[in-house]
Amino acid sequence: MNKEEKRALAEGLLFASGEEGITKKKLMEALDCTKKELSELLQDLQEDYEKPQRGIRMMESNETLHLTTKPEHAAIYQEILNSKSATRLSQAALEALAIIAYRQPITRIEIDDLRGVKSDRAVQTLVNRKLIEEKGRKDAVGRPVLFGTTTEFLTYFGLSSIEELPPLKAMEEQKDVEEEADLFFKHFEAADDNPEGS
Repeated sequence: MNKEEKRALAEGLLFASGEEGITKKKLMEALDCTKKELSELLQDLQEDYEKPQRGIRMMESNETLHLTTKPEHAAIYQEILNSKSATRLSQAALEALAIIAYRQPITRIEIDDLRGVKSDRAVQTLVNRKLIEEKGRKDAVGRPVLFGTTTEFLTYFGLSSIEELPPLKAMEEQKDVEEEADLFFKHFEAADDNPEGS
């Protein structure tokens, strides 16, 4: 295969992989190319997707690549698809999401400890909205579930990776969690005008 054929196949594999995405390793195997060749190919695709006439973008999370829609079009998609998730997230859900985003992977009990109140409902809301998901279990008594953010979280806030989260000052244990949530979401005011959740 020449470079253009490999690029076309890579795009097709990204599309076919859907929400799960495809790892760079699998792409290299499928395209029979080196890490350097794959990097150049993906760079070409990324530059193409960044053009205003393209409606999709490529995201990377934990060495896994995904195709997703551009965040600047999110409001239009919400309106057309009449999403059930058009209502605002509660303050409790926002607080829990901010904690999970920065402390992941984290258990619900640890979220409770940081917030000072039970977070069962907030966590379940975030799971239902696909903003967080189970990331395994902690090696502790009862093996509690560990939660982390999803690719939908990245898409919603227009991030390519979790490393793009806005930096926060070191959070003290006694710091007001509501302030943490405010610090986090003020960076995404445009998205939060029409957030997911309830």
